[in-house]
Formats: sequence, structure tokens, C-alpha cells
Amino acid sequence: MVIGRRPLLAALPALAFARRAGALPPRRIAFPADHGAHPDLRTEWWYITGHAESGGRSFGFQVTFFRTRVDATQGMQSAFAAKQLLFAHAAITDVHGRKLWHDQRIARAGFGIAQAGEQDTQLRLRDWSLVREGEAWRAVLPASGFALDLRCTPTQPVLLQGKQGLSRKGPEEAQASYYYSVPQLAVTGQLSLQGRSFAVTGRAWLDHEWSEEVLHPDAVGWDWVGMNLDDGSALTAFRLRRKDGGTLWDGGSFRSASGSLYVASPGETEFRAQRRWTSPLSNATYPVEWVIRTPADFYTVRAVIDNQELDSRASTGAIYWEGLSELLDSNGKRVGRGYLEMTGYAAKLRL
Repeated sequence: MVIGRRPLLAALPALAFARRAGALPPRRIAFPADHGAHPDLRTEWWYITGHAESGGRSFGFQVTFFRTRVDATQGMQSAFAAKQLLFAHAAITDVHGRKLWHDQRIARAGFGIAQAGEQDTQLRLRDWSLVREGEAWRAVLPASGFALDLRCTPTQPVLLQGKQGLSRKGPEEAQASYYYSVPQLAVTGQLSLQGRSFAVTGRAWLDHEWSEEVLHPDAVGWDWVGMNLDDGSALTAFRLRRKDGGTLWDGGSFRSASGSLYVASPGETEFRAQRRWTSPLSNATYPVEWVIRTPADFYTVRAVIDNQELDSRASTGAIYWEGLSELLDSNGKRVGRGYLEMTGYAAKLRL
């Protein structure tokens, strides 16, 4: 399904996504299999964000593949039944040009068009791919006006979020996901904008998350940051947000450069909006600068450019803000870079 054509999505409301009750059980996260897909659960995403440099020019980049299980079609015998849907988003933030470039894809799994391998990261959606080659993830995405061909190589072990990879996302046990990150990925490769190619190096962050149910009925969206610190540390902070802007649930982690890990308990992470920007596209107003209290420090998260809003209504159906941001410590010193994501500001997020 290419951008702008929506007959597949138009049919989905009649199918409806079934929701299973009950909490996810604790389990041992095992590799390489858990780098792959988990089609028995309803929602899954692989998410790489990073910062890259080329000759003094700076870029942010985002690559996300989503998999959704359509429960209402699982008993259908037809090969054409949309049992699994794959979506993908890609974006480049051109810091020098102060412009965001983004594109998206959607297709049902099968027929050689889209696939999500279960033994390792083997994601393909038409001409877009995210594949693990050896120990590294390679993202190849020729898009409208830009392209990415990046190799992201681990420099640190996997970081299991929550309790050994089981991460609570709400006040009820059913609101949880299996979730791990790989911070401080070393990036090499090519990035192109409007036909001009740049050889780049940088740092990236990978999240892989899969679940049956994430959002509490009172949650309209979330605020999330994943930050690679210059000293090799890694900071995760998130909150699930109510309609009134209050926090329904919060969490995160901090892993030091030496490898010691602290996982935050609910109530230890606080987001305070400092400066806001209103989108001319959606009229949604986003905080583009935050002070975030974490067990590690008080940090300021500041967008490098305000307009990093993505319109994904042709695939996942949402408008959200996701972009390259700087991390400052409590003394105002820049100590890292990473990505800030904010959902549910244009309309309530529906997974």
C-alpha cells in the first residue's frame, strides 16, 4: 500500500482490533530470536533514532517499522486476509536547513511485499528494509526526496527496560510491554537529500517493544526521550499522559558508562513543559523544551528545531512530534543528544 492510497485502512474499522485481557507474564528475553517479530502479540515496533555528522553538517534520523496483528482475521483461510499489517516511517532532520523530511509505507504481510522475520530482525516493506547483519542493524530506505543507508553497530550490551524486559505502561498490570533498548550504536553510512549524498558517522538508539495492550483508557498519548550521553551513559524517560495534561504513569532508566543500571519506579520521573510550539499543519501545540526530573539528575531536553511534526495519517493514522533534541544537565551544560517523541497532542492516540 503506497502513500496516499487507503483502501486497506478503510476496511479496518469493520474488522476491529480485539483486545485480550490479562497481564503479560515475565519471560526471559533471548537473542537473536527476540530481535525478531512476535506475531502472537498485537502490537510491535522497531525504532532507531540518531544523530549523524558529515563535514560539519548535522542531521537527525528516524527509522521505525511497526507490526500490527489483526485479531478479527486470524481464523480466515484466504491468503488475502490482512492478518498482519506492516507500517514504516522514515525521517531526516536537516539541522542546517532547518527542515524535516519524512515518508511512510504500509502493506499487509505476505506476497513478497512485506515481511517481519521471527528468528532475527528481518523487516522488509517493499523497497524499505531493516535487517540485522552480523551484530549490526542495517537500514536501507529510499524515500521521497531523501534516502538512508545506515549501519548501526552496538558498542554496549542490550539494556532491558523495566523488570528484566517487562515494562509497565499504566496502573493496571495488563498495560505492559516487553521492551529493550540498544543505546550508543555507532553509525556509519550514506544519507542523501534531494540527490546530494553525504557520508555520515554518528550515534543512534534502538528500541524494540512488543505488547498486547499498552494504553490505559484514560491515556491520550505519551512523552518519551531516549538520550545518548557524551560520556557513554544512556537515559530513558517517559510518561503516559491524561487528557488534562497530567501524568497517568511514568518510568525510565539510567545506565552509566560503566554499565550500572537504575530503573525508575513510578513517581520518580517528572516532565515539566518549558516552551511550546504550535504546528501550522495540525494546530497541535507541543512542548519543544522540557525540564525532566529523573533519579540521575534534572535535565533539560531542547528540540534542535521546532517543526519536527510527522503526519502519518496515510499509515498509522496519527500525527505526532518526534525529533532530534539536545540534553542539558542541571548546570546547563550540553551532555548528550537523542530523540524526543510526543504523541496524542493532535488527537488521542489509538494503537
